[in-house]
Amino acid sequence: MSGAPSPSLRRQLGLWSAIAVLVGSTIGSGIFRSPAGIATRLPGPLPLVGVFVAAGVLALCGALTLAEVGSAYPRTGGIYVYIREAFGRLPAFLFGWAEFVIIRAASLGAISITCAEYTLRVAGFDPSVAPYDDWAHWLAAVAIVLSSSVNVLGVKSSSVVQNVTTLAKYGGLLFIVVLAFAIGLPRTGGHFAPLAPAGSFTFGAFGLALVSTLWIFDGWADVSFVGGEIKDAQRTLPKALVLGTLLVLAIYLAAIFAYLSVLSVQEIGGSRLVAADVAQRLIGPAGVLFVSVTVMLSTFGTLNGTLLTAPRIFVAMADDGLFFKALGKVHPRFETPYVAVLTCAALGVAFVLLRSFEQLADAFVTAIVPFYALAVASVYVLRRRAGAAYAPTFRVPGYPLVPALFIASAVFLLGNAIVDETSRWATLGVLGGIVAGIPVYHLVFAKRAAGAP
Repeated sequence: MSGAPSPSLRRQLGLWSAIAVLVGSTIGSGIFRSPAGIATRLPGPLPLVGVFVAAGVLALCGALTLAEVGSAYPRTGGIYVYIREAFGRLPAFLFGWAEFVIIRAASLGAISITCAEYTLRVAGFDPSVAPYDDWAHWLAAVAIVLSSSVNVLGVKSSSVVQNVTTLAKYGGLLFIVVLAFAIGLPRTGGHFAPLAPAGSFTFGAFGLALVSTLWIFDGWADVSFVGGEIKDAQRTLPKALVLGTLLVLAIYLAAIFAYLSVLSVQEIGGSRLVAADVAQRLIGPAGVLFVSVTVMLSTFGTLNGTLLTAPRIFVAMADDGLFFKALGKVHPRFETPYVAVLTCAALGVAFVLLRSFEQLADAFVTAIVPFYALAVASVYVLRRRAGAAYAPTFRVPGYPLVPALFIASAVFLLGNAIVDETSRWATLGVLGGIVAGIPVYHLVFAKRAAGAP
């Protein structure tokens, strides 16, 4: 199998840029918006905090495992490469197919809608009422186009945007946390009791809430896609995965406690833009403006990170003969996979004009979870089969339990989503879209891939 990265994609990203890619790709719209839906399903402080802890632990288990596999295969495409090396071309193709037709377009759509909503709020318009609710979709499309342009112009330009917006979003969220603890908590005493009111927890509701919470944490694996462009990637990539995930977990848990210091769980459940409502309660209109600008920068940075990382999957697939050759083209001047970037952007624009935020976020998580599980499971196969050829510089602690915990949770999430009547058909529809890639593989790409070097 071909494992070499495209020769035109140079290793230009250092440790802090790689961490910024992970943190910037993860902290986007979710922590500023999704707590409302999570609190509606789990209307108690303990269940609400508990689902964030659970999602953070799962993300960390995944990051620790991919840190090992990534140090052995620090190549362009990341998860695609890990699945290919462990399970073969068809499962790897299905990951790329799902990324192309569902995952990245849905992710771009969900992130850009929140970016647009907060931009409208900064401009003084209410994005929840007509005609501004429609404007949000068109403004979201513009944000995708602008971010794709930055990523076509070069890895350095996109990494500068990523570094700056990551500092802005992390610092802005930290500022909200400090304000909530310094001003809100003394005022209210916090909204932590009763810890678990009657009816605030069921396993089914927890599973559905966990899907939404994993959306907030998603992005921890995206830095693996640019493994072929990270300097000294065998050592740098594991550090970026683990340190970046820990930074995200720390700020998210602080944010949830901060929200609960100012708002009750019921108020969080009714708050579409929870961070802005917290700031409004603390320091008035100036706080709303600050949060809105922070979220606007945050989500644009996440758009940038998504368009920096995801197109590399299609470059790796094209190099293997598993996708259209044009998607592997690298710009002769800017040294970026410009065709893949622009194609991802076009699909994101189409999704954002046709779907709601909730539909986009749920479709994304449902489609990505099975492939996260496969990528994590690859560590068992590679350790057993690859022998001396498998030489990671990092070993996952707690093996084999840490990867097993992640895989078991992924199976539970998918099973729960299928069993639950409210999510069953949407889940089966997404999984059906993934399975539809099997005949596409055999009819279009199997012979071509067999002839690839």
